[in-house]
Amino acid sequence: MSAAINALAWTLLHFIWQGAVIGMGAALTLALMRRATPGQRYMVACTALALCLGWPALELAQRLSAADAGGAALRLPGLVAAEGMDDASLLPQQLLQVLQVLAAHARTLVVFWAACVTALSLRAAAGILWISRSARHGGTDTAWQERLSQLARRFGIRRAVRLRVTASLASPVTAGWWRPVVLVPAALLARMPPELLEALLAHELAHVRRHDYLINLLQNAVETLLFFHPAVWWISSRIRTERELIADHIAASTLGEPRRLALALSELERLQFSTQHLAIAANGGDLMVRIKHLVQPRARSTGWKAVIPALVLAAAGIGVLANASAGSKAAPQDTHAVMVFDHCKKPDWPAGSKAAKEQGTVTLEFGVSADGKVTGSSVKKSSGYAALDEAAREGLKQCAFKPAIKGGKPISSNMQMQYVWVPD
Repeated sequence: MSAAINALAWTLLHFIWQGAVIGMGAALTLALMRRATPGQRYMVACTALALCLGWPALELAQRLSAADAGGAALRLPGLVAAEGMDDASLLPQQLLQVLQVLAAHARTLVVFWAACVTALSLRAAAGILWISRSARHGGTDTAWQERLSQLARRFGIRRAVRLRVTASLASPVTAGWWRPVVLVPAALLARMPPELLEALLAHELAHVRRHDYLINLLQNAVETLLFFHPAVWWISSRIRTERELIADHIAASTLGEPRRLALALSELERLQFSTQHLAIAANGGDLMVRIKHLVQPRARSTGWKAVIPALVLAAAGIGVLANASAGSKAAPQDTHAVMVFDHCKKPDWPAGSKAAKEQGTVTLEFGVSADGKVTGSSVKKSSGYAALDEAAREGLKQCAFKPAIKGGKPISSNMQMQYVWVPD
């Protein structure tokens, strides 16, 4: 359990820089594709969001596999024993201190992440239940149901699409994948001209035809798991923006009247409607941008040149995932000794040293026997205070290790470890 917690903690921490790389790559690619079609930009954004989930997932699998094999996938400088400590000692002391604190609080980090994921999941579940209840108990309108069914046939939708009227919404929304339903506010039936409301319903049917509700649920799952990274939210928002433009294009093409949908969106903007996050709503995205896109579409690049940035991002993503996957499958046979976190408590700070505010970094050399016990420790580099050095040695004696593995068998090995004495 300890290995799994530490693997998850460091996977989440590594995603901070991984998400930033993916976000910057997506931003650059989408900037180069500003004149491409919304469908092309949508695919780029979806690829980036998939990478946000796939990269850390594969790294987590790799860390867990290495931990099960007794490997050193979780090794870190500082309090955590590691190979190559000569290289780690070149890191700035402030960074070592940060790594030490993170290693010591890995469980707290995972618990906080799990609590936030649970809270967001409950919020999403409540939204889904609310939409489901509205679909079951909403009113019906025979005339508009027939009109919606006829329109669905024009879109080539073979499934039955239900229409429900509710007073608790301000904008039409689409919910459900297998049994789709369009929820229409009662106020719209009374206040919006029928031809404009029909245009909004055409937009909702475009979402039904593309199965956007299912994709939106998957988006919400990624947002929930990686809630702490702004790049995830930005990429997800771009997906929703491009998705609305795609639905507008499909609806306008089917109706044959782009200006009618633009007028409907303008009326929606005037009435200042809101949206449901877990459903696909007609007023998603920037309404004014969508209106301009319908009325005055810009000339867009076509052909293979518009697809190049998307191919570059996809190739980069495939390369990253392939390398991570290859790494996860190639569990090393020979491994170095690794500290067992739950069996190594923090050394006691000598009272005199603490009163005198003595602090520093001590580097210890020691052996790890084949049964994981510490043997023969010595001070390679002193902290500058003999009492702190000796306290670090005494604390190390209480630690347990997973022994090094060679040829599939545990062996004795020599290691180095740093301990940074800093005030709590």
